[in-house]
Amino acid sequence: MKTKLTLVAISALLLSACGDNDNNSTVVTDTPTPPVVDYEFSVSITNLTQAQPMSPIAVMLHQSGHYFEVGTAASNELEKLAEGGDNSALLAQSMTMSSSTTETPVGPGSTSTISIKSETLANLKLSLLTMMVNTNDGFSGLNAIDVSTMPIGEKKMYRTSAYDAGTELNTEAQGSIPGPADGGEGFNVERNDNQNMVTMHSGVVGNDDGLTSSTLTSKHKFDNPLLAITIERIK
Repeated sequence: MKTKLTLVAISALLLSACGDNDNNSTVVTDTPTPPVVDYEFSVSITNLTQAQPMSPIAVMLHQSGHYFEVGTAASNELEKLAEGGDNSALLAQSMTMSSSTTETPVGPGSTSTISIKSETLANLKLSLLTMMVNTNDGFSGLNAIDVSTMPIGEKKMYRTSAYDAGTELNTEAQGSIPGPADGGEGFNVERNDNQNMVTMHSGVVGNDDGLTSSTLTSKHKFDNPLLAITIERIK
């Protein structure tokens, strides 16, 4: 009888132990994904020229690199912008973290505002590029401006200069200017400018100054600065 009671007690202890193991099993729960934080900038651009519409203006946020450098050859992406006003290749470059563009050109005296966002401020830089469409390969913009430490509400103001992509001769000839002064050819894969590097633009000559083959006139001339730009961190 004693042996039988002992076996019953052991069985009860084993069952109790099994029950404790079940109760102490580990419960796995999903860790909630933290919300994405957006940092937002507002970029206001005013065209200061008399008769140089600016192609749709591209704004890019990036952490490294440059979209152009004076004294070095223009990239194919920059060439497409500077000769034909097409910014799509620039916006698609691998170093671009986020980008935005005006839908239409910005005319003389006009202002356009672009909003652009980023998920980080670390090493954040802002670049801006546009073509002076009444030129062969002239462009303007900002080159890798540091916005990583801007607090909300701060504004930075800039004036931009004129650059020559160095990919197409500045003949100003009929059929070679894509803007309204001519309505000619835009991007051409052939580079016929022997300098083949980005420089400061020397300006247009025009047929009023004796270049009889030019499709441009004195009103298409420009002087620096070309654009007035305000960058504000708004979020």
